[in-house]
Amino acid sequence: MSVVKNKHVPQILKQLVADGKLSPKKAEAAYHGAIERKKPITTHLVQKQIADEMDVALYNSIEYGLSLADLDAIDITSEIQDLMSIDILKKLQLYPLFKIGKALTVAVADPAYLNNLGDVKFATELVPEPVIVEYSKLQNLLYGTSGEDAVASGMSISSNTQAMDLVIETDELEKDEEEAEDDSGVDVTEFVNELLSHAIQKGVSDIHIEPYEKILRVRYRIDGILQVVSMPPKIIARKMTSRIKVLARLNSSERRIPQDGRIHFKVGDDRFIDFRVNTLPTLYGEKIVMRILDSDTAALGVDNLGFEEKQKQDLLNAISKPDGMILVTGPTGSGKTVTLYACLNILNTSEKNISTAEDPAEIQVPGINQVNVDNKVGLTFASALRAFLRQDPDIIMVGEIRDLETAEISVKAAQTGHLVLSTLHTNSAPETLTRLVNMGVPPFNIASSVHLIVAQRLARRLCKNCKTPARDIPKNALIQLGFNEEEIESSSLTVYEPVGCSECSNGYKGRVGIYQVMPISTKMESMIMNGANSLELAEQAQKENINDLRQSALNKVREGVTSLAELERVTKD
Repeated sequence: MSVVKNKHVPQILKQLVADGKLSPKKAEAAYHGAIERKKPITTHLVQKQIADEMDVALYNSIEYGLSLADLDAIDITSEIQDLMSIDILKKLQLYPLFKIGKALTVAVADPAYLNNLGDVKFATELVPEPVIVEYSKLQNLLYGTSGEDAVASGMSISSNTQAMDLVIETDELEKDEEEAEDDSGVDVTEFVNELLSHAIQKGVSDIHIEPYEKILRVRYRIDGILQVVSMPPKIIARKMTSRIKVLARLNSSERRIPQDGRIHFKVGDDRFIDFRVNTLPTLYGEKIVMRILDSDTAALGVDNLGFEEKQKQDLLNAISKPDGMILVTGPTGSGKTVTLYACLNILNTSEKNISTAEDPAEIQVPGINQVNVDNKVGLTFASALRAFLRQDPDIIMVGEIRDLETAEISVKAAQTGHLVLSTLHTNSAPETLTRLVNMGVPPFNIASSVHLIVAQRLARRLCKNCKTPARDIPKNALIQLGFNEEEIESSSLTVYEPVGCSECSNGYKGRVGIYQVMPISTKMESMIMNGANSLELAEQAQKENINDLRQSALNKVREGVTSLAELERVTKD
């Protein structure tokens, strides 16, 4: 069988062949040579000069989803150098580069040594964040010499990583993991607790635990961006999964189907944080994603979400009405639920009967009757809504309008004296109206029930501690982004860019909402009745001085709240 088709052959060899960097014959020789020398394939390729060192680093960076770093551009302080002895670093084939908060960026040349990150964590009490570097540059750091000289000096592979793993079948690998977990030296219970605590401290929204063939990767979603925070030993993957399943009250023996659960995690003496847990069977084990559900976010209040003054007033006017429908739209993870609960918190008084149907309820609020829909038992959004209408409601919140039946019941409720709040997945406020029409809701029902639509995105906030004015931005570039010539030439415009410091994550700290708040005017109602499309409605919104998402994002840049890069990221068509 060709080495390229052999399932045991490392992906890097297959990629080098596919891109014409290596002939199939040389790839096969390299594969068998690594096994004979008992060396990881990356180390073998570079030491024997079989492939270009930069190509090897680049392919490893892509395959393992890690950043590629240039060691020549990094100044390593004496404080960092003193974190671990050089003898241990030689054994682990890693090198610490810099520290931000509790995160320690660590240079790795060969992914076979990623399993050793657990040793770094327990030696430094910091969370290692690996980056891929060129092999010879790492050897220069470790030995003060080149990669070839390091081989001559007798450097051997760490005991944690065996080159013969290249030819172990998946089921055999899992068996070895189960046998080796007790010898990993990692207290899994303590590790999981620390992982959850650290995520809360860093303001993480999601935790991803991902098993691959050779590595176990942990990533945090911070301010909407996924970042690698740890690479614990692969041999603890099964135990780690079991521990999380126990905490989430899931069936730890069931590994063939996805499962959903919830962890109630105590923080301090009187604060609890919930984690929504989902497991998914993958090729090399179960991937776990945990979403952090902090009820404190519901108490943020409308003032803290990032609305412009006019937008905030339009929203408050809409929720003060006794009936009608308010819709919030945007992609998953754009903060729609937080916006809805900020509104519900204002409305949540003893005089109001408030019920919500969600899938699932992410934020728990006393005084609100919250229902988790469950399609398996027939408790759908539509059936929950019907039940609400028999319970004398004042305010109803529907997690999402997904189908015509739910849309029709919501519209009927809004027309019969109830205030209805819900979400849809569309790109802008005007598109929400045409989406309802496409669902099959008659235009006259939409015009008479929908009072306001909020479209939103979340942009990362620039760190107040380290943001700096951007220099030498071409005038044409600013005009293309949406700024006008007058403000550019008057020097009243100051655009800031991220820097990065110990207080933030790559120059950003927290997120701010970017909104399009569109009240449905009498003119718009008439246009909806006459079958206007989303473009025509968007033009009318501009005539009524309603900022679209791009214009709102530009205002946040003008205020120094976010950067041009974030403006492009969250509002690019």
